[in-house]
Amino acid sequence: MGQLSEAAAVRRLGDRLGFGLAGSELSDAQAQGFAATLRRYLSPPTPDAGVAASPAPDLPWIPRPGGTGAGKPSQAERQAWRQQMRQQQAELVLWWLDRMVRADDQLRERMTWFWHGHFATSSRKVRTAVLMLRQNETFRRLGLGPFPPLAHAMIIDPAMLVWLDGNDNTSKAPNENLSREFMELFTLGQGHYTEDDVKQAARALTGWRVKREDGSAVMRPKLHDSGGKHILGEDGDFDAASFVEVIMSRPDCANFVIFRIWYRLVSTTTPDPAAMDRLRQAYGAQGDITALLRAIAAEPAFSDTANSMVKQPVEWTVGLLRALSVRPSAWEDRPARQLAASLRGMGQLPFLPPSVGGWPAAGGWLTTAAALSRVEAARLIAAQATLPAEGEKTPTRFRVEYVRRLLGVDKFSARSADAIAQVADRLPLAVAVAACTPEYVVSR
Repeated sequence: MGQLSEAAAVRRLGDRLGFGLAGSELSDAQAQGFAATLRRYLSPPTPDAGVAASPAPDLPWIPRPGGTGAGKPSQAERQAWRQQMRQQQAELVLWWLDRMVRADDQLRERMTWFWHGHFATSSRKVRTAVLMLRQNETFRRLGLGPFPPLAHAMIIDPAMLVWLDGNDNTSKAPNENLSREFMELFTLGQGHYTEDDVKQAARALTGWRVKREDGSAVMRPKLHDSGGKHILGEDGDFDAASFVEVIMSRPDCANFVIFRIWYRLVSTTTPDPAAMDRLRQAYGAQGDITALLRAIAAEPAFSDTANSMVKQPVEWTVGLLRALSVRPSAWEDRPARQLAASLRGMGQLPFLPPSVGGWPAAGGWLTTAAALSRVEAARLIAAQATLPAEGEKTPTRFRVEYVRRLLGVDKFSARSADAIAQVADRLPLAVAVAACTPEYVVSR
């Protein structure tokens, strides 16, 4: 359809490589230009910028009741443990939302969010918040570097082992769940492996266990199948590490990872062959994620007006929190719980993907139920915000324009502007209405 103006391309850059630019932050970035803003995203001051603002929660390790020699736990003990896990999970969700809002290194946080959806792991089965936090920190630490170290970390990640039954995988009873999903959903995609590859890979992954005492992953050699295996056309005494190496050497792996990132940051349409060649060259033999992101942003398709994307609920929520300078961790308990409930209503709560396939993309978020929850969340966030005094001083007839700049929207349609104007005398409500317009819900 055409290319975005540079100002609009900078705004899109904030949507896709972070959680949105708005207000003075957006105008400053637009003044610097696209190239300078991209360099800032790709070269943050330090890898842990913003950590001091949102330190990781101190979640004590609480073993599940029971275990060897402990006897059968009572109903009260099980219930107490579940309650502790629910409390830790709620704290973990609020912490990550807060960090996404406040982190200076927005790209690292955005890619942490991406990898959480890619290597989708849910606390619904893992149950233990500490394991989910550790996995989250692994995504953050490795998510912008070469892909192989991240893949190696995930194949023996304790949360992943619990989630995909790797914890039950032994030489006498191989469990194929982890080997299948690792190839199909994480690294190769459908059609690039056989059922025999799944069975042989399951043997390679045998023996890993999550220690009940501290939640770490350890290899139990007696449970590992050390016999010869045939995986993806290669023969050897493969274990978890060498299985991953075989996958990393496959061209299909590079294609898969490149497209998954493209799918979430640019378009659900496959890149044309010439673009795919350029992206493969940037990704390279080392699987360089940062170089790939630089190349993606340079593609004409990145700034094509046709490639709009519906913001996922968490992306939309964090973007609104950032635009209004709201810290969810500073809220009282009730509003915090209401925010989590609204995210559930929209269909997306951190650490709770619906399946190993992660969350949907595109128009799947535009349901009536999700729209109602989005309105509730927008009103809640706007009510918690301390809006700039400038807004209250702005005459009512100019408040549509004020809200547009506040949220970083290029332009409201006549219909959206009229809806905002009808409540312009109540500024928080006007902001909430604007946040639910197509112009804000969709990254255009």
